[in-house]
Amino acid sequence: MAAELHTEGLNNALIILGAAGIVIPAFARLRITPIIGFLLVGVLVGPMGLGALANQYPWLRWVTISNTEEITRIGEFGIILLLFGIGLELSFRRLWRMRKQVFGLGAAELFGGAMLIGGTLFAVGYSATEAIGLGLALSLSSTALVLPIAGTTSSVGKSAFAMLLFEDLAIVPIIFILGVLGPQAASGGGWDALFTVAWQGLAVIVAMLVAGRFLLPPLFGQAARTKSPELFIAATLLVVILSSLATAAVGLSPIVGALIAGLLIAETDYRGEVETVVEPFKGLALGVFLISIGMQIDIGFILSNWNRLAAAVVVAVTINALVVGSLLKFSGVRPGVATETGLLMASPSETTLIVLGAASAAQIIDAETAKFWQVATVIGLLITPILARIGHDMARRIQVRSSGQTLVEEISESAQSRTVIIGFGRVGQLVAEMLKAHDQPYIAVEHNVDAVVAARRDGYNVIFGDVGKPQTLHRLHLDTAKAVVLTMNDPVLAAKTVKRIRTDFAYLTIVARARDADHAAELYLAGVSDAVPETLESSLQLSEAVLVDLGIAMGPVIASIHEKRDEFRRAIKEAGELDEAPRLKLRSRLSQPAQP
Repeated sequence: MAAELHTEGLNNALIILGAAGIVIPAFARLRITPIIGFLLVGVLVGPMGLGALANQYPWLRWVTISNTEEITRIGEFGIILLLFGIGLELSFRRLWRMRKQVFGLGAAELFGGAMLIGGTLFAVGYSATEAIGLGLALSLSSTALVLPIAGTTSSVGKSAFAMLLFEDLAIVPIIFILGVLGPQAASGGGWDALFTVAWQGLAVIVAMLVAGRFLLPPLFGQAARTKSPELFIAATLLVVILSSLATAAVGLSPIVGALIAGLLIAETDYRGEVETVVEPFKGLALGVFLISIGMQIDIGFILSNWNRLAAAVVVAVTINALVVGSLLKFSGVRPGVATETGLLMASPSETTLIVLGAASAAQIIDAETAKFWQVATVIGLLITPILARIGHDMARRIQVRSSGQTLVEEISESAQSRTVIIGFGRVGQLVAEMLKAHDQPYIAVEHNVDAVVAARRDGYNVIFGDVGKPQTLHRLHLDTAKAVVLTMNDPVLAAKTVKRIRTDFAYLTIVARARDADHAAELYLAGVSDAVPETLESSLQLSEAVLVDLGIAMGPVIASIHEKRDEFRRAIKEAGELDEAPRLKLRSRLSQPAQP
């Protein structure tokens, strides 16, 4: 029996580590958040996915997980480490500055969403107590998903974190309120228990703050003196676990203790080292948590109730997004940030599952209703990264319009003759500055809205658009352009763009940035007038500098650099099928005649 349990544990570890090794690089390559990958792995390997077929096909037991409780416990530790990491990024001073957002905006978001969701459920036939319990549960947002996506330093992350922090603090009072509302609750008993938790929790937090100030610096100092990474890791995990157990022992959420532990360590000199130690554990444990959430998705139940579940998810997501977005907008946050934050926080949370369980235990909702909303919550968690992507795209367009930026679609038909710069990173900006210095009109187009907004703020004539779309090139009025300069960092898109432009405008001057000699040859084949291989020239200049610094005579260095440049020119001529070797525009300092 012991061997069997041991084998099962190893098998689960193999599945989790294999999922991490496959999901993270695969989804990163596809530019999709690994969160979706971990959730899908949970669906696939869980007892309601391939695990349901393990009795028919015994070999599936090696690639599926049957003990979901063990995985769930590890996943809960991932949330604890996530909140600990968030505490490390904060400070007590910053937290104090956020008190109005936490207890003002956060309270308005939670209870406002609860009232609207509860009112909607009451209108469709739920009882008053059911509507209250479900409203409070479904208005919670996912700390475990929102903060890894948005962070805590971005505009979206700052707005979301204040509300999420209040929700995390409110979980325990919500559970006690549900106990009071339950039909089996003794009169007044629930409120007495809530008061007890409040004063005991406050006492424990104060004790942690005092003890942490005096005990943590010498603890980590001693661990650092031993120069043992294992001891430093042990000390860090010891602090996290003890803090979480301390708050859990008095009825508070363990994540509150983890957050306070992070805040305390952030005030010490060992913050950076602790962050480095915790990061691998946090990422892997969070992946386990996401797998455990995916394992709760019952495909059969979803298929048989898809219409009701779809309606439930849409209602909850819509109300939460409207409440969060409206509150942020009224509090002075930019419309784009408010929209993105609203959609990011629209889905129910992993803590919604806890509150639903408490509501079911208190007999506020029956087991069938609890199961329905648990599945709806898991679906909401699954679509959170998709909503985040939609929100980000919407925010970009709102930000452009609200900042008074010009979209490609709004370019005047009577466009003046000017140089068109496609791509506005560091290279495009330098080209624009040189054109401006010689009184040459230009217009630049860039698909990154943040770069557009920043450039317009600095006075550059930049518009938002994606040249990968043919209609964008059409609206740039290249028929009146003096020249086109391509500075984008995508070699495939650059070659395609040159071909499109050259097909319609045979005599237009097209100058393009090339990565190397091979890319330059490809651009010449596509029809570019001049290609400037930046890595070629930078490599030659680096070679010149190091040879001179090594004491090599300048004459031989200059000769060898000229020879190497001529080799590149001949190679580009042959590969690009040119009549003569191209000019390489850049010249290094040693290529010029020596000054007497």
